[in-house]
Amino acid sequence: MSEFTVRGSFPARFGEQDFEKQVEAPNENVAVERVYTNFGSQHGLKRTQIDIAEVDA
Repeated sequence: MSEFTVRGSFPARFGEQDFEKQVEAPNENVAVERVYTNFGSQHGLKRTQIDIAEVDA
């Protein structure tokens, strides 16, 4: 598995909050899915609220 860096933003209490996450996944699509699931469970966000700007290998 490769390590991907996923960057983006999500709405927080006082405006947009930028993030950068390191994720181990077999490909980019799985890395993005893992970010969606992690932010959804930790921050109570829906997928439409999370804006993914870029994914780097």
